[in-house]
Amino acid sequence: MGKFTDFILNNLSHVLPIIIAGVFAVAIVLERVKVVFFTYPLAGRAKFYHRIRELVMADKVQDAVALCDQYPQKPAAQVMKEGLLRAHLPEQMVNDGLNICVGEWIENISKRTAFLSMIANVATLLGLFGTIAGLIQSFEAVGTANPQEKSALLAAGISTAMNATMMGLGVAIPAMVAFSFIMNRTNRMVSELDQCSLEALDIIRQRSYGVDTKRIA
Repeated sequence: MGKFTDFILNNLSHVLPIIIAGVFAVAIVLERVKVVFFTYPLAGRAKFYHRIRELVMADKVQDAVALCDQYPQKPAAQVMKEGLLRAHLPEQMVNDGLNICVGEWIENISKRTAFLSMIANVATLLGLFGTIAGLIQSFEAVGTANPQEKSALLAAGISTAMNATMMGLGVAIPAMVAFSFIMNRTNRMVSELDQCSLEALDIIRQRSYGVDTKRIA
């Protein structure tokens, strides 16, 4: 551990960018995990849709809107609210409003996630840069050193190069794993928003025609 600390202190110009990339990656992961796994998902979506359908079919649209207002940070509830607020408009205008609302929420759900992939790639390249720099320093030192010192200098240079690679990969691998999990969750939430948009349209159509197909089924 002491040698690794010495490596960091002695090669701060190569190591500091990797450390900064790692700090940014951790910050993004914590923020995105909180948002896409805890803040945005709506627990019991099926029950929520069913309750909205009951209220709308009972001609209690304002009550349905009030129910959506209870979940201001839930994209599904806010998309449903957008549809309900336009329930008196032509279907195309309802659809346009839903598409705009879904697009805005998708932007919020997806923002900053792509930076994790970029950080992983940059950290790998920074590690490679440190590796090459370490090897260059090693061979330059060996070329001007006494024969008795060459082996020790070469070993030290190679150790520096490998430590740089390890640090780069130490940031890149967790960042890519986190990116995969967060991206998978993000894609799932986008699909849920598309489904919510369709649910809203279906509920509004049923209200217009006075037919509750869910009950008939």
